[in-house]
Amino acid sequence: MASRFDDLVARIRFDEQGLAPAIVQDAATGQVRMLGYVNAEAIRRTLETGWVHFWSRSRGRLWMKGETSGNVIRVEEILVDCDGDSIIYLARPSGPA
Repeated sequence: MASRFDDLVARIRFDEQGLAPAIVQDAATGQVRMLGYVNAEAIRRTLETGWVHFWSRSRGRLWMKGETSGNVIRVEEILVDCDGDSIIYLARPSGPA
């Protein structure tokens, strides 16, 4: 049986750099808080920890949102759009995104 991670990643069409856009939407208000990029490892870390992770194109590394500012984001659900080329992190931000 495939894992939740495997099922999720199989539905996402990553670009040639292995990235897909990820929109963070506030689960309580529906407000879009930010846009970042994810690779498969960022999704794995998000599922493992419950905290939103992205791939930082400028830093060239994985990072947890809020790791320096303290404004972390707890993910409640990960949604894949209808054509699989982006995801939504339905989440609860602890501060400004």
